[in-house]
Amino acid sequence: MRRNRRKVLRKVLLTAAILALTLFLSSFWLPPGGPGPSLTLQSDSELGEELGLADPALRHCPGQSFQSAVLLGHLRACLSDDGDVLIGPYLQSWDQLALFMESLGPMVGFFSHKVKEKVSLIRQLSVKHAGDSGKGGAAPEGAYRSLRSMVAAELDRGLVGFSLRTESGCRTILRLHRSLLWVKLVLQGLSEDPDQHGVYRTPGEIAREAYTVALAPHHSWFLQSAAELVFVALPDRKYFLGLVCVHSQSEAAPALRVVVRGLELVHQRTQEILERNGLLLLP
Repeated sequence: MRRNRRKVLRKVLLTAAILALTLFLSSFWLPPGGPGPSLTLQSDSELGEELGLADPALRHCPGQSFQSAVLLGHLRACLSDDGDVLIGPYLQSWDQLALFMESLGPMVGFFSHKVKEKVSLIRQLSVKHAGDSGKGGAAPEGAYRSLRSMVAAELDRGLVGFSLRTESGCRTILRLHRSLLWVKLVLQGLSEDPDQHGVYRTPGEIAREAYTVALAPHHSWFLQSAAELVFVALPDRKYFLGLVCVHSQSEAAPALRVVVRGLELVHQRTQEILERNGLLLLP
């Protein structure tokens, strides 16, 4: 009888030990704070696919300054997890887009020069105001890190003119924002299929239509006339395909669409932030 009791006791102790060991080891796989749903972090590629920014068709183009893959990388980097737009990669995106515009010939040079001036101005403002003090004596360190922080800092310091022109980052971003829509509409048009007769629209036609939507309402008659000369002088579709390093429209469509998606996401976020702060009609 006593022997049987010992056997039962050993089995109970062994079972308890195994159960305790199991619970101890399993604790290494539980999130802090106890049991709960597991958290899965997205990789950059998964996030890119979710946003429609996967780039299987993009590749490096030897011998040219503009690189669509580099542009897409900067556009991706603009998009912070909290829905903001990061200024650094935003301006780097424009560095690439300026190269794209310059690649279209000397007639577009005037507009690419204006883009470079605006990009340079925002970078200068970032350096100039890095050590300034805002209201209440709070130093706006990193104020030009993102679009939201830049808008908040400039509004707080009274740098934004709503009735007269001021060299603020907000006003400058608004001008770039409008131009970004033009670039997006141009590339979107180049990615489209031909009409029912198999005819593609020319780059000049696409650029003119995009200009009418994005920029003409904000430009003087002089600038609109200058733009018309640019549209006439634009190279043919084959030249545009070469800029994204493809040889046919079937190759170009997916390459262009992923870049268009990146431009669209950045434009949407910028639009929302500017609109929320009443900055879409700055003089």
